[in-house]
Amino acid sequence: MKVLLLIDIQNDFLPGGALPVPAGDAIIPVVSRLTGSFPLVVATQDWHPRGHGSFASSHAGKRPFDTVTYGAERQTLWPDHCVQGTPGAAFPVSLDTRPVEAIFRKGTDPLIDSYSAFYDKDHRKTTGLAGYLRDKQVTDVYLAGLAADICVFETAKDSLREGFNTYFVQDATRPLEAERLPGLLRQFRDQGGTVLQCGDLL
Repeated sequence: MKVLLLIDIQNDFLPGGALPVPAGDAIIPVVSRLTGSFPLVVATQDWHPRGHGSFASSHAGKRPFDTVTYGAERQTLWPDHCVQGTPGAAFPVSLDTRPVEAIFRKGTDPLIDSYSAFYDKDHRKTTGLAGYLRDKQVTDVYLAGLAADICVFETAKDSLREGFNTYFVQDATRPLEAERLPGLLRQFRDQGGTVLQCGDLL
């Protein structure tokens, strides 16, 4: 069984949002082409409470993209984004969510940031996604969404760690910082992952 995992395709990560990924909206037609080719489609949402610890506004004197020691690692501070129940946290109306069977929300703990769809940033808490996929007898995980160099990449690493055959659908993602992506994809390949394009699947 294979699954298409849609990572954080939310208004705040699209142009005009609080934390826009350059050309993030360009993946939506690609994703729409892919969903019909998969027996299972699952989505994730960043779903932060107000005042989340990863927000720069939660730290006096700090600005977005500053770093602090937060949890076990250095933490990049972000603009307030994907706050629970706000329009920015919603899926865009241009994304057809009818094929989505389940939605996993992450970043809900105000004290722990979460990039991966499987775990929080410090790998202390699971989202339950791995167990759900195993219950569905999933063996192959295909990744699309935003941002390629952050949440998609961290999900890809954890998917490999959980033992799934993992595929990064590159043209169904966009990075926040494009210059980082080639090195991250090399790392992903070195760990056993596969990078492909939408056309390889259709």
